[in-house]
Amino acid sequence: MLINEIRPYLIGKLKSSHCFWSYEEDSISDVPDGILVELCMLHLDLDDINLLFQIFSYKKMKSLWLNNVVAQGEKYYNLNFFFAWYYFNAKQPRKYVKEMFTTVLHKRVAG
Repeated sequence: MLINEIRPYLIGKLKSSHCFWSYEEDSISDVPDGILVELCMLHLDLDDINLLFQIFSYKKMKSLWLNNVVAQGEKYYNLNFFFAWYYFNAKQPRKYVKEMFTTVLHKRVAG
């Protein structure tokens, strides 16, 4: 798949999964990077998540994951544990997720 085809493909998959339930699906043509990463990581499969790494750098993916998925806290703890281990090579993924949640939370409160 060509890089310029990935974003529309993922948005189409998210639409077909009804991830934009509060919007009229025909009105959605693009979404911000953070929302795209968040919804893909929460609702799509690994093959689709892997496509994100073709359109975003590793550093940007990690930042978007931390700020949009890890920031949601305990609700997605096990999923974030998996992502920390599988995608971001955390040596102690459980500890890492807890620490990153705290860090993101403090940034939001201070910022």
